[in-house]
Amino acid sequence: MSAEGSATFSTAIVEPDVNRRSANYAPSVWGDHFLSYATDSMETDDEGEHKKLREEVKRELMGNISKPSQTLDFIDAIQRLGISYHFEVEIDEILREMYNSHCDFNNGDDDDHHNDLYTISLKFRLLRQQGYKISCDVFGKFKNSQGTFSDSLANDTRGILSLYEATHLRVHGDEILEEALLFTTSRLEFLATHSSSPLREKINHALRQPLRKGIPRLEARHYFSIYQEDPSCSEVLLNFAKLDFNILQKQHQKELSDITKWWKELDFAKKLPFARDRVVECYFWILAVYFEREYVLARRMLTKVIAMTSIIDDIYDIHGTPDELKLFTDAIERWEITAVDQLPQYMKVAYKALLDVYTEIEEAMVKEERSYRVYYAKEAMKNQVRAYYLESIWFHQKHTPTMEEYMAVAMVTSAYAMLAATSFVGMGSVVTKDSFEWLFSGPKIVKASEIICRLADDIVSHKLEQKRGHVASSIECYMKQHGTTEQETVHEFRKQVTDAWKDVNGECLFPTAVPVPILTRILNLARVIDVLYKDEDGYTNAGTALKDFVSSLLIDPVPM
Repeated sequence: MSAEGSATFSTAIVEPDVNRRSANYAPSVWGDHFLSYATDSMETDDEGEHKKLREEVKRELMGNISKPSQTLDFIDAIQRLGISYHFEVEIDEILREMYNSHCDFNNGDDDDHHNDLYTISLKFRLLRQQGYKISCDVFGKFKNSQGTFSDSLANDTRGILSLYEATHLRVHGDEILEEALLFTTSRLEFLATHSSSPLREKINHALRQPLRKGIPRLEARHYFSIYQEDPSCSEVLLNFAKLDFNILQKQHQKELSDITKWWKELDFAKKLPFARDRVVECYFWILAVYFEREYVLARRMLTKVIAMTSIIDDIYDIHGTPDELKLFTDAIERWEITAVDQLPQYMKVAYKALLDVYTEIEEAMVKEERSYRVYYAKEAMKNQVRAYYLESIWFHQKHTPTMEEYMAVAMVTSAYAMLAATSFVGMGSVVTKDSFEWLFSGPKIVKASEIICRLADDIVSHKLEQKRGHVASSIECYMKQHGTTEQETVHEFRKQVTDAWKDVNGECLFPTAVPVPILTRILNLARVIDVLYKDEDGYTNAGTALKDFVSSLLIDPVPM
């Protein structure tokens, strides 16, 4: 324990009776459930079987190379089943080879199917996902003389689904993919009402959750049941994926058990009853950012930071008075334990816990000889709190900012730049000082993920927030400034979110500004928002969809 972490408090400042707002947040739906996973009981024979199956999958992957369409299918299955992280080198090699020879896209490989809509769409999507700037002109051949997509495709359900998924990799200027999205969406909506199970479920799932915007772990969990019905299903691949999922799940349960223990000891549910008690949901969020075994330390640090951020957000949003918030903001700027003396009791609890989290991060980074990273993590948190403070001033002054003024602050309070910076801290040697400097320069992909986060959040949560008293959201700011209706505003924001996704996609294409694993964290942060904020604020209302998501990743093993 560092000296500053173990300082004692002076006597508490007595809090005057203040009329404070309340959000009446529902308590945690999990109680002590995850404390029961304290032991890490991973059977060693699982490990042996896992290793054996992995080698068999690798052999099968490399054995198909002379048949490109089969190879594409196999890679797609590996990725959808959530195990591509085991075969990154092999997959990259195969796809690079395909990209280099892709000038022969339309001249025969030895496949009968190389020219069909399904295969061309799949190849396009896999190459774009891998970072290759493959042109969308390859879809021109599927148009008729009027320049629209040919009616002859209408009943090629497999091809239309494949093209639909490919359209979500589009960047600015991909006009043919814009048309393809409209064509495939309306066709799939028709097919969904005229199909029977399991095809109907498959189509509905794709319409609701395109692969590109889905959380890879959830998509893998969903895909097991679909893949086992697939005529081309490889037993070896399916068994390996299920085993891998369950082994990782045990590790994740153990991690969450340790984090839950830390959270229980802080006793925020009692000491800060106005705040959301969502540590399990915070872990789920971070699991979506990185689930792989190597990121165990990164997950622990980032989960603790996002959990503390949620508490601080509620202090600024709901509980703190203007004078208290000024004191808290000053204390964060000073970042030393003696600053705690000036705070009211409830803030002391949060402030000390926050400093302790960063002390723990610092100790881990000193061990890894990467202590320079802690400076960036702290600076990102200071930016965060400054922006929270600005919003609180607007609220108390009943100020409705212009859209430009609002977004400059609200993109910061979305917390996505701060979470991105903190996600780099535990990431190993792929991250350098330059990675942080790049991040703090406000790159396009970070701005885009902040726009996705802020607007998607405001669209679903602004009504409730305005009811209980909250700074004007982007919806109110835009309506006031542009004289639009709520419906028109939401329509405009959905367009901006769509454009932001094109920026995300564009920034993930080679040559990239920073290594791909770094960009993947930011892509994954945007994906969480797409999944959790579809119809409601799924984080605050954690008892609905998010409860099922948590169960499927962290409670229920995949039946072998």
